[in-house]
Amino acid sequence: MLAHTARRLGSKAAIILGEQTITYAELAGTSNKVANALLQAGLRKGDRVGLLLNNSLELVSLFLGTIKAGGIAVGLDTRYRLDELDSVLGSCRPRFLTAESPTLEYILPALARFPYVEQIISLDPGYRGRGLIYEDVIRASSAAEPGVALSEDDIATITYTSGPSTHPHGAMFSHRCLSAEAACSAAGFAQTERDIVMLYALPLHHMFGQTTVLLTCLYQGSTIVMVPGTGISINTLMESIEKHRGTILLGVPYIFALAIKMAKREGIKHDLSSLRFCGSGGAPLPVETILEFKRHFGMALGDLWGLTEAVSQVTCQPPDGSGKIGSCGIVLPGWQVKIVDGAGNELAVNQPGEILVKGHFTRGYYNDPEATAKVITDGWLHTGDLGRIDEDGYVYITGRKKRMIILKGQNIYPDDVETVIKTHPKVADVRVTGLPDELRGEIVKAVIYLKPGEECEEAEIRRFCYERMADYKTPKIMVFEKSA
Repeated sequence: MLAHTARRLGSKAAIILGEQTITYAELAGTSNKVANALLQAGLRKGDRVGLLLNNSLELVSLFLGTIKAGGIAVGLDTRYRLDELDSVLGSCRPRFLTAESPTLEYILPALARFPYVEQIISLDPGYRGRGLIYEDVIRASSAAEPGVALSEDDIATITYTSGPSTHPHGAMFSHRCLSAEAACSAAGFAQTERDIVMLYALPLHHMFGQTTVLLTCLYQGSTIVMVPGTGISINTLMESIEKHRGTILLGVPYIFALAIKMAKREGIKHDLSSLRFCGSGGAPLPVETILEFKRHFGMALGDLWGLTEAVSQVTCQPPDGSGKIGSCGIVLPGWQVKIVDGAGNELAVNQPGEILVKGHFTRGYYNDPEATAKVITDGWLHTGDLGRIDEDGYVYITGRKKRMIILKGQNIYPDDVETVIKTHPKVADVRVTGLPDELRGEIVKAVIYLKPGEECEEAEIRRFCYERMADYKTPKIMVFEKSA
């Protein structure tokens, strides 16, 4: 995919990040250097390479280089704590792990927990002598094509879904899956090489950022603008759209809700006339957000729907704004969708049931055939989402079968949070649920049942959670009860 685009559009900007720009030819060369360095370091076809990094040009090169070398790129959330990493890494057992500060500060002292990791690749020169340094690897390696024989059916990536502390499920994707999804996303957005696509607050370890943005742009030859920073600043986003004349903005509903909030408070101070398509995915998009966005920004906001196991997107609103508000659009090319009842019988138009999809979805969960068999039956993927399809082919999401909370587009599994809180010595039991929130979609609530005679403050549980799981999973609301 990249090699073809680099031959066609070598001098064109592939990615812009702040003051840095890398062309398609340069990206091809740098990713080749990564591939050759990994091969020289002993990478074998099918070896997993953990990518514990925030969005950066280096992450893109490492991701692409791993795949070119015949390895399997495993994106990891940098917010994971050690116990979560232990669970996920123990599932995929990567021989190579890439990381940066401050993550390295707690990874390196704990390497004994990860005996299968044979080599650390650091982005920080300050860790020289404690593993490979990215800039040293790039400087010493060849930019020639690595020449590894790859099949379209070889596994290229693993993306983790479900709760990392309970039952991590690594969804596997082949080269064929990824290229097919890039093609269908490009068709859904009517995306071309002339588009400037904004990558903001979508981590590349998540399929939305990795496939719908990165791989779709590489496939079409579009330019990606990575908005700098790891925090949320709508003003910075608007400045970047104006500066680079962005044409496509994809994000989670939270980002668009914040944009509306800023517009109400300050008005619109930037020229956003270059935007031709805005799409929201990763969480339910309230109709009110669509209407408010249109009212303040004068453009349609399209709802997208998909899931990790389906390589990100399955449906999309037409980019011309002609779709039905309240739906998540029509089915993208390459996918089939049906609605079934509890017995698996297909339902008629407008009848609600579970949504099943067929197409270029995951090859299954890594080393977990039992979990795979539960979600893939007779060539159909069970999504766990409930919905209906109307007479015009528009898909509507009506609920979820699986127990899950979506906070700012981030999936949180109550079992995962409960498992951690239950290990607190004062806790007898806990029940975690999601509460509706106008801005964030849902927030996490925990009802905590204390052991007889115990007293506990919210701050104590909060500290306990922060030390053991990603901070966004910590309950926003805690209610303490005495156990019976």
